[in-house]
Amino acid sequence: MDATLAADLARLPALLDAARDASVEALAGLDARPVVPLRDGPPEPRPLPAHGTGTEAALEDFRTRWEPRLSASAGPRYLGFVTGGATPAALAGDWLTAVHDQNSNSAMDGAGQHLERETVSWLRELFGLTPAHTGTFVSGATMSNTVGLAIAREWLGERLGVSPAQDGVAALGAVRVLSGAPHSSIAKALSVLGLGRAALVPVPTLPGREAVDPAALDRALADTPGPAVVVANAGTVNTVDFDDLRAVAALKDRHDFWLHTDAAFGAFAALSPEHAHLTEGLDASDSVCVDLHKWLNVPYDSAVQFTRRRDLQARVFANAAAYLGPLGADPDLVHLTPENSHRLRALAAWFTLRAYGREGHREIVERDTACARALGELLGRDPALRLLAPVRLNVVCFTLAADPTPDRLAALREAVAAEVFVTPTVLGGTPGLRAAFSNWRTTPADVRRAAEALRAAAKEIA
Repeated sequence: MDATLAADLARLPALLDAARDASVEALAGLDARPVVPLRDGPPEPRPLPAHGTGTEAALEDFRTRWEPRLSASAGPRYLGFVTGGATPAALAGDWLTAVHDQNSNSAMDGAGQHLERETVSWLRELFGLTPAHTGTFVSGATMSNTVGLAIAREWLGERLGVSPAQDGVAALGAVRVLSGAPHSSIAKALSVLGLGRAALVPVPTLPGREAVDPAALDRALADTPGPAVVVANAGTVNTVDFDDLRAVAALKDRHDFWLHTDAAFGAFAALSPEHAHLTEGLDASDSVCVDLHKWLNVPYDSAVQFTRRRDLQARVFANAAAYLGPLGADPDLVHLTPENSHRLRALAAWFTLRAYGREGHREIVERDTACARALGELLGRDPALRLLAPVRLNVVCFTLAADPTPDRLAALREAVAAEVFVTPTVLGGTPGLRAAFSNWRTTPADVRRAAEALRAAAKEIA
């Protein structure tokens, strides 16, 4: 054994203590450190060492050169994208994921995939799905959408008497994927799957909304008879608008289509009695995307993909090798996603669900929603700012009241970066900014700090 590696093994408890101390210090400082540090680019690159100097020196180098450049994305005022954090239980689960280092894909070493199945069953219950839906963990919403649409692709083949998994996507001919306000990952998935970005057919939305117009969707499905795919949205990125999932599913009485619902973070509305009606009809979907490193507050990367047609899922992702085992009636996870190997992502989710249950996670959802509403009210009263949409759940979409150019909005973002991080967008042709609440640490005090910073910067820019 390499001498440095052997020395680290001998000192492993002390090294883990050092990593723990560094972690505790970093987490304790989240509230005080700049949300996004403003620095002049990366440090000078260094060559790969021929002879390492051990974990302790590596930790010191990381803390000196790289840690100060990292954002406080685990903290309460990182409101860009839709970013959660890691609850204490999820963090503990993630540490143990690395400790046990499981590749949880095979029944030949099956404890990991059994734990994943238990976790999936808890998540299914959390979101109000019936046992008709089976689920698998994947790396994020983009992969969840990709897997769901891959199953939809095979369903199209089933309807046409071919198998794209076996015969190739050309066997399908032209494919239509209809959606009102799809996330960008949908087009990316269609590109990856060989269906092409041009397969995505935009359907008109309701006036002033991002929710699809069910009547327009009805007409679009009738325009070109034949099997199609519909992507419904349960929580759009800009305004957290929800398609009427029951109305969309009811169109199956007249049209032949696969219903995939992108509920990346909107599915968590099911936890709040005030907003649960938004997810009614979710169970009618043929496949569902839910991202977990958003509102479940588990570490990156983690999402789940549900479907009613596990048989088609296995047909797409089956991997033929003697050491992987047969498909069987209950396929190993290796036959259900693009990955032959994946870490035991489910453990962090299992820990946080086991630790806090439905009620603990309901409180996070409702507190974040209340925080978003409060920020919307504060910004909406400021003459230098205006809301671009009502605050429906956990996202505040806003802009400068006068001359909201991308450059001026970028200046606003940079001016507040130490206190709050928001991301740019465009809604209805107007450049704007988004503040998305999904972190378990965020409180009304953080809302006040964020609002004060944004209002002061907007006044200066105006």
